[in-house]
Amino acid sequence: MLTFSQIDNLSQAKIEGAMTIHNAFELKNQLMEVLNVAHSIELDLSAVTEIDAAGLQLLIMAKKQQAMTQLELTLIHHSEAVVEAMELMGLVSWFNDPVIMTRQ
Repeated sequence: MLTFSQIDNLSQAKIEGAMTIHNAFELKNQLMEVLNVAHSIELDLSAVTEIDAAGLQLLIMAKKQQAMTQLELTLIHHSEAVVEAMELMGLVSWFNDPVIMTRQ
């Protein structure tokens, strides 16, 4: 599920739960709606519990949309599941967003 809030010029969206093939279509529609409204957005990934290739493809699509529309999109608060998937696929540097690792 994606929630959206806007304060002044900063918009923030938060994805909660799984980003998998099972909900990719719904998340894609929600994400595209947010990307079409906001000029500068932070996408909070702290509550992503599971992510697969379909979920990573959604994040890639969002970043490509950013490049095409000159939108400011920053991925923030990466959950452990997101970091593990990005590392596994070699995508951490491709996304070019700061990933802060914390010891547990």
